[in-house]
Amino acid sequence: MFKSVFAKYILTFMLIIFVSFLVLVLIITGMVNSYAVNAKEKLLSNAASGAAEFLEARTETLSKTNFTQMIEGSVEDVDRMLRALSATDEDVSILLVDNAGHVVRMVSADGVTGPSDAVVPRNIMDEVNNNVRLSEFEALDGVFDTPHFFYTAPVFTGDGYVCGTVFACSTSATQDALLGVMIKTILVASLWVMLAALIAVYIITERVIGPLKDMSRMAKEFAAGNFDARVPVRGNDEVAELAVAFNNMADSLSRLEVMRNTFVANVSHDLRTPMTTISGFIDNILSGAIPPEKRDYYLELIRTEVQRLARLVTSLLDISRIQAGDRKFDYRPFDICEMARLILISFETKIEAKHLEVSFSCDEERMNAYADHDAVYQILYNLCDNAVKFSREGGKLSISLTAVKEHRIMVTVYNEGEGIAAADLPFVFERFYKGDKSRGLDKSGAGLGLFIAKTIMDAHHEKIWVESEQGVYCSFSFTLPLAQE
Repeated sequence: MFKSVFAKYILTFMLIIFVSFLVLVLIITGMVNSYAVNAKEKLLSNAASGAAEFLEARTETLSKTNFTQMIEGSVEDVDRMLRALSATDEDVSILLVDNAGHVVRMVSADGVTGPSDAVVPRNIMDEVNNNVRLSEFEALDGVFDTPHFFYTAPVFTGDGYVCGTVFACSTSATQDALLGVMIKTILVASLWVMLAALIAVYIITERVIGPLKDMSRMAKEFAAGNFDARVPVRGNDEVAELAVAFNNMADSLSRLEVMRNTFVANVSHDLRTPMTTISGFIDNILSGAIPPEKRDYYLELIRTEVQRLARLVTSLLDISRIQAGDRKFDYRPFDICEMARLILISFETKIEAKHLEVSFSCDEERMNAYADHDAVYQILYNLCDNAVKFSREGGKLSISLTAVKEHRIMVTVYNEGEGIAAADLPFVFERFYKGDKSRGLDKSGAGLGLFIAKTIMDAHHEKIWVESEQGVYCSFSFTLPLAQE
């Protein structure tokens, strides 16, 4: 029942709100009840004390004052006094009681005064006669049918004798009504708050859960091979950022799938073409279609195609080893300037065939880098091979080695020619990516060299990047740590 996020949110919020309002009700009712009791006690105390003082002024100085006769002798004044004191609150009754507990005179809560046949319980009168002032909430059996707050004040004669007692009484009806109204108000407010919270939680959770459901659905689409599905992005909060990240991942997966398909097609082409050529030449040699004097020429072509296959297989093995973490790098100092010179000289024939304008610059005669010699040679050779391959006839080719801050050497290979399209620049170092999809210029590569170069640089914790303007130039740069003296 509560497996969904929405149900858990609703249950949690409702419990929090319910407990909060329950605690609030208990605290407020406790405070109000305490305040009401104190106020009621003060009111009854003033009424009882006022009535007692009024009656004491009419007692005789002797202890033999007859309480009943005293009241009957001035009944009109006593009634006015009782009505005046009773009017201080709508729920106050005042009883004038003799020492035996008989109610001599009383004023009810509605202001009616008169004698009464009621008798106050003996246990209460015993305490009163022992000069104990009472402030209780209980039933006065024989006087009231319901529990009352009452406060007693003895009436003293001039010589200190207690001739009677004043009872100021009040029910808890006013207090109960106040608490009832307050609890009802809090309950109504809590219902509105819970309704508002329910709506707010629904909206908030829907904004959170909706994209999550979309992502779950899109993930199933990806699992089924549909990489074109995307999650709608709403707003700019954390959920929207997650949706954007999910869509970016989907874009990467889609590009990866396209690159894999392209890679399979390229590898299939690179394997099929030389194998077909090799098979055809060998069949012609064996059948005698190729004269003996031409066999060396065609054997050289076969050798070239075999080397091409070897390079492709080597690249695939390099990728497998790098991704598996099996390729270990041997870090040691070596002269990067001398390496660059030797690589540049190795392309002399191709450079002359294209009539390229070559320049080489190095900040110092010798610059020792600290890295894996063979790995850096592989990167630099691949960059130079691409630079020569994609240079225009008579264009410029340059290699520069510059000392930069943080004890680094920056190596830059620059050429003027085809360049790289702006749309392809962010992806040139990704695996399986080959910008020359027409294979018009790059007929010998498999599109793996730059990915291998980027992976090697990442393993060295160094950077490699490219800058290019299509049809104008292309410049690849990477950094290496400078060897310490």
